[in-house]
Parts: sequence; structure tokens; C-alpha cells
Amino acid sequence: MTGTVLNVGAIVLGATIGVALGGRLPAAVRTTVTDVLGLFVVVLGVDGALATFGADLQGALGRVAVLVVLGSLLLGGLLGEAVDLEGLLARLGGWLRRRTTRDPDGAGPVATDGLDPRQRFVEGFVVTSLVVCVGPLAVLGAIQDGLTGDYQLLAVKSLLDGFAALAFASALGIGVAFAALPLLVLQGAIALSARSLESVVTEPMLAAITAVGGFLVIGIGLRLLEVRQVRVANLLPGLLLAPAVVALWA
Repeated sequence: MTGTVLNVGAIVLGATIGVALGGRLPAAVRTTVTDVLGLFVVVLGVDGALATFGADLQGALGRVAVLVVLGSLLLGGLLGEAVDLEGLLARLGGWLRRRTTRDPDGAGPVATDGLDPRQRFVEGFVVTSLVVCVGPLAVLGAIQDGLTGDYQLLAVKSLLDGFAALAFASALGIGVAFAALPLLVLQGAIALSARSLESVVTEPMLAAITAVGGFLVIGIGLRLLEVRQVRVANLLPGLLLAPAVVALWA
């Protein structure tokens, strides 16, 4: 759990610094910061998505690997839409805002980016939660931390997440800091159950998680760039379906 605690602290610290800097930065600068981060997230997602054609997944599934990744995303999206995970996450963000701000119900003045304070809080929470929770480092780092106590991967992730939180918070505000809560639950649960996962999770299964996670991260980048509001949270079940299909196929 050491790595997860470090990761949570990095997000809170980065967001705090970002909020302090945000008020001093012109709107154009905040927009540029968000655009740069969006571009970086897209490239990061492409790198993960290319695992679809990597040796681990192709070696285990052959040409079917592409269909497994695509099918997991499609079926996962249908399941996510049925449950409305995006809505649940947004409502959680709204609930947190009502419990932590002085203006829980009023929308307040509209900002230069078109978001009122309530929307800004929720968007900061949702987007940052997806960025820090979706990806192979969150899974692999937590498993390594839980199995061996080695939190090197999560230390690297903490550095990345801290700077991401700083950039997000400078544009989207304090809601970014609360992304540490779902991260704590997710990585903490994986780390604590890592002993039982050791004999179950294989390299091809991890490659499937990386590939599907890469596509989700691309969706986050498109959202940050305001190209399209991809409902990324509703695609999250694909992260469970892909390794399950690989395990059954193997």
C-alpha cells in the first residue's frame, strides 16, 4: 500500500499547487496547458493501444487479438451505458462538491471556458479520476506493490500523476484533488488482493488490459481537447472483459 499512499499524496499536492497557480494564470494559458496535456494523453493512449498488435497478445490469440480488444470495448461500452457509470461518477463528483464547497447548489458565475464552478468541479474530478485510474501502471504497479512491497512503478506513476493533477487543477480547480479517492479504492484493493491474483494474471492478460486501457486513454485525450465528449467511464467494463476473454481463450 506504500506506493498507493504515495500516489494519493502526489495527486493532492499537485492539485493544491495547481489551484494556487490557477488564479494567477490567464485563461489562454490555462487553455494551452489543458491542450498540451490532452495531446500528451492521446499519445500515451496510442502507445498503450498498440499492445493490441504486440507479441504477448498476438502470441496468445493470433489475429483474433484485434477482435477481442474491439469486442471488449463494444460489449464493455454497452454494459457501462446500461449501468451509466459516467453518470454515477459525475453524481459522485457533484456530491463531493456539495459537501466541500460553500456554494453547493448555486452555479455561480460562468468562467471564460464556458464552465460554471459546479461543472468545473465535476469535470475536474471525472477527467482526473479516469486519467489516474485507467492504465497499466495503476494495475501493474499495485500488483507489484502488493506482492513484493516494491513500489518503484507507483513512484514513477506518482510523479506523472502529480504533474497531471497540477496541470488539470490550474484549469479545472479543486475537484481534481478528489480524484485521489477512487484511486485509493482501486489501487488499494488491487494491492491488498495481489497475493490471490499472482497465480491468475498472465502476461497476455496484462497486455489485454494495456491495449483496452490505451483506447480509453485516447478517449480521455479527445475529451480534454474538446474534440468529442467520449463517455470513457462507460467503457471501463472493457478492462475486465478483455483479460477474462484471454484467460478463457488460453
